[in-house]
This record gives sequence, C-alpha cells and structure tokens, in this order.
Amino acid sequence: MKTVHWGILGTAKIAQTQLIPAIKRSRNTEVVAIASRSEKVHEIAEKLEIPKAYESYEALLNDPEIDVIYIPLPNHLHKEWITRAAQAGKHVLSEKPVTLTADEAKEVVAVCKEIMSYSWKHSCINFTRNIRGFVIF
Repeated sequence: MKTVHWGILGTAKIAQTQLIPAIKRSRNTEVVAIASRSEKVHEIAEKLEIPKAYESYEALLNDPEIDVIYIPLPNHLHKEWITRAAQAGKHVLSEKPVTLTADEAKEVVAVCKEIMSYSWKHSCINFTRNIRGFVIF
C-alpha cells in the first residue's frame, strides 16, 4: 500500500500537538514537510522529526513528494491556501471553518471541481451538500 505523504502549512499549536502526532501513529502516512514564514520552522521540524522544513508556503506546495496539505492557518487565510494547494494538485485538509463565508466556500468548491479528478470533485460536491444545513447559500 502506498504511503500518503503530508505537508503541514504552518506551525500552529493544533498541528504540533494533535494532527502531526496522529499522523505519526497512523499506518501508511508520514509527515514529510512543514512550512512557516518564520525561521522557527527548522526548530519545530527537528523537534517533531519532520525531514523537510520550508520558510515559504509556496515551497511546500511545490514539493512533488507531498500528496496532502494540512492547513491550520488563521481562518482568513484558508480560502487562499486551499485554492493554491488544489491548484498545485494536492489534496487538502483544512481546519474549520473551511472559509469565512458561503460565497467563499462556493469558490473553493468550484476550484476543486475544475482542477481535481472526478473522485475529488465528487467529494467537493458532497461537502457542499453536507454543509448546506450549516450555512445559507
């Protein structure tokens, strides 16, 4: 079975204390890179035993080894980086809220539908159906 390689977009506490340890406990998954706009990313990568540390989000998105991007950034940055990750051909897991508004959520879904494979498009469409009960379109 293929190992799924994760890249972490940011050094948020939730990533360090929750998601990264969970990925490390999982079979067939590995955190291969973390990015921050700060030099502290190298210390965090060393502490968490992550092989690659990038001082830019773009560098992480351009890493061909990464399959999935986790986005624990501040809420107002989710739309931009979900979109950019999808455009880079990566699967995405974002902290909640996925976006700040229903219109932004529609834009993210449209990007997924345009860029990704049928199965990913189907997931985006199902996501939209599932969140309709929580937001007003």
